[in-house]
Amino acid sequence: MRLKKNILVGRINFFIILLYFIFINIISSTKALENQEAPEGKFIEIKILDKVSSKNNLLKIKIGEEKKYKNLLIKSLKCKNSEFDDNPEITAYLQVIDLASNNNDEVFVFNGWTFSSGPTINPFDHPVYDIWLMKCY
Repeated sequence: MRLKKNILVGRINFFIILLYFIFINIISSTKALENQEAPEGKFIEIKILDKVSSKNNLLKIKIGEEKKYKNLLIKSLKCKNSEFDDNPEITAYLQVIDLASNNNDEVFVFNGWTFSSGPTINPFDHPVYDIWLMKCY
């Protein structure tokens, strides 16, 4: 009788320890997933080239706000920095409207993600201006 009672207590202790280790594993894996997300910035810096005058201008834009540069209305919705130090990748979601265009003010000239390492992946195609993403902070 006493042997059966000790076996039952041992099984209960085993399952308690097993549940403890499973719980610890779940908590550590969720913390690791939280730390893997790329840091988001509050400002972006873009370089704008005026192809007519061949002048570069650096523009700082707060995320979520619109900024007017000559005939362009530029809005950044999101930006992220990669967590890799050796070859950092900066990405930003930009919306650009050409105010000089008489077609329709609601249509974006550019609406998409830009990449600092490869601006030609999703190019901003405009006859007068070029835009490059420089920083996200």
